[in-house]
Parts: sequence; structure tokens; C-alpha cells
Amino acid sequence: MKKLVSKQLKKCVAVVFAIMMCANVFAYDFQVDGVYYNINSGTTTVRVTYENTNYNSYSGSVVIPSTVTYNNTTYSVTSIGDEAFSVCSSLTSVTIGNSVTSIGFGAFGSCSSLTSVTIPNSVTSIGDYAFYGCSSLTSVTIGNSVTSIGIGAFASCSSLTSVTIPNSVTSIGDGAFYNCSSLTSVTIPNSVTSIGDEAFESCSSLTSITIPNSVTSIGDEAFQDCSSLTSVTIGNSVTSIENRAFYGCDNINTIVCKAENPPVLVGTNVFGSINKDNVTLIVPCEKSSLYQNATGWSLFNNIVEDCESSIDVVEENQILVYPNPAKDNITLEADEDIFIFNNLGQIVKQVNNPKGKIIISVADLPKGTYYLKAGEKKQKLIINN
Repeated sequence: MKKLVSKQLKKCVAVVFAIMMCANVFAYDFQVDGVYYNINSGTTTVRVTYENTNYNSYSGSVVIPSTVTYNNTTYSVTSIGDEAFSVCSSLTSVTIGNSVTSIGFGAFGSCSSLTSVTIPNSVTSIGDYAFYGCSSLTSVTIGNSVTSIGIGAFASCSSLTSVTIPNSVTSIGDGAFYNCSSLTSVTIPNSVTSIGDEAFESCSSLTSITIPNSVTSIGDEAFQDCSSLTSVTIGNSVTSIENRAFYGCDNINTIVCKAENPPVLVGTNVFGSINKDNVTLIVPCEKSSLYQNATGWSLFNNIVEDCESSIDVVEENQILVYPNPAKDNITLEADEDIFIFNNLGQIVKQVNNPKGKIIISVADLPKGTYYLKAGEKKQKLIINN
């Protein structure tokens, strides 16, 4: 089993830190008000950096301005460089100026006292491992220009409780929120097309997740060991779910899969360890047979069709049915198979090959709202028994 974040990430971060800590090298071009900068060659822009490779250059509250003046030249602060604030264990807060467009590799890695951060709308990318191991970080506001969240960007932020990902984000990197054990909710917008391997693995407080319709694939171990997860909604564009994506999510009791064609389950353990008898699998209307015959999905014994959400209730009748509301019988005309669904999407009555006007008894149906469907025609039906 691949452990991208827990092994590869730690190894990568450790190697980089070790190389850069080998010598007490001054890494900055100048400093103003306690913030260190490197000039981007041939420009009047700068990036924030550290004092030297002993790190721990910053403590307390730090303000990163939009511009800074040095030797009578005004520079625009456009980025926070790689490892700029890494291992600053006494850094408690940072204010990022709205000229910054990128946050580099490991920029705030292991800032164990950092409690909150606001990423301004000017930032378009959050680098790999940018906030890795910020164990006191409780909240993050991500600006609405960020398009990508890097590998392990917020991994092991064990105090992080909630995250709202803006509509600008298209990809969530491998292990982006790995081991965020206090994360109880996350909103994934419709702009996201891919969820990386181990993206939310070991988020043990996460109770529900909705994969939007824009996502086409769910990575290896993406939600593995999310032990508090009880419900999952999978969008209608998902075509594949990689191995062990939901392994160890033993408390899941409801899976809603909106894809009309069952997504391919790569490997045998996508839903491994989950008791399939305890899960209600809700699938699109008239698609239960596809899931019952699909590899992996066929292991679920309680497959229910959701026909309510697939039926558009229109103001004008698509099917002329009377009386409506009804008590004992309904009368209608149809030349295609007739289905009556309840609110759970279950077929409660079916008439095959009707010819013209037909009478259907509904006296045995409990009072409530139902849906008629004949071919492409649909209609709400009220039973008042």
C-alpha cells in the first residue's frame, strides 16, 4: 500500500530541510521591518525568504506588505518563497499582502504555533507542503483566485476543523488534507475536476462528503480511514474510483452515486472493510440493474433507485391523469411502460405495454406524493387515502 504523504512527503521535506540546514548561509538580499527578501533577477519584484538556513527567522505576528522600498527602489512583493517561514515554531500569525500571487514549497511548514491564515484573492497557487504540519492551525480562508492546492499543502494540520475551497480551484493535490484529524466539514466546489491520492486520508472527524458533478476521478486512498464518515455523495461525472478510496470508512451507511453508468472500481478494496449489508446505495432512476451487475457495486445488497430527483415537476401536465389527487383509482392514457415511484425512488407499481386508456388501482398505496413516468413523460401524483 502506497503511503504518499506519510512516507514520501516526510522524506521529501526532511531531505530538503537537511540540505538547506547544512550551512549557516545568509539567503536574503535585504530586509525591511524584520522581513527578509530576495530580488527576482532583472525585475523590481521580490519574494519573501528567510534570514539564513538555520530557519526560525520569524516569530510572533508578521505582516507581509504589498510593496517594500530598499535603496530608493520600490519593489512589489509577488511571492512567498520556498521554506520562507518553515520551522518558525514561534510564528503565531501572518498577514499576506494582496500583491502576492504564489506561496512556495513548504513556505510555512511546521509552523506549530500558527493558528490562522487568510490567503488573499491575489494568490493563484498554494505550493506543495505549504502548510504541512501546522498543528495549531484551526482555520484557513483560501482566496477565490487559487486554482490548485499542492501536494500535502495542509497535511497533518491536526487542529484544522473546516475548509471552504473556492470555485476557482480545479485540482486538489495528493495528500492535500492528509491526517487533518479534526476536520469535520469540507466544501468541494463544482470547479474541481480531480481529487488526488490520499487527499483526505485519515480525516477521522469528517462525517459527510459530497463529490461534485465536475469530478471525473477519485484517487487512491482519497478518503481512506475517514472513520466518522457516514454518508457519501458521488457526482454524475465520476468514471473511476481508485483502490482503497473509502477503505476503513466503516461507519458509512449511505452512498448516493449519481453516475448513470457505474464508475469503475479500480482494485478490490475501494469500499473494503465496509459491511455492504449495512449500506443503502442510492442510484439513478432505472439504473439499479446496472449496479447490481457491476464489479464491486454488486456487493451492495440494498440498492435503491432515486427517481424523485430525476423527475422534473412541470406546471402543465405531461401525463393527463385523473383524478389527481386520487384515492382509489387513476385513469390515464399511455403507449409506453408506466412506472409509479415513491419518494425513495422505489418502483411501487408498473404496467407494461399499455394500450390507450388504462385504469390503475392505487388504493393500496399509502397517502403521500408519488411520481408517474411513461417514456420521457413525467408527472407528480398525490394519493389521499
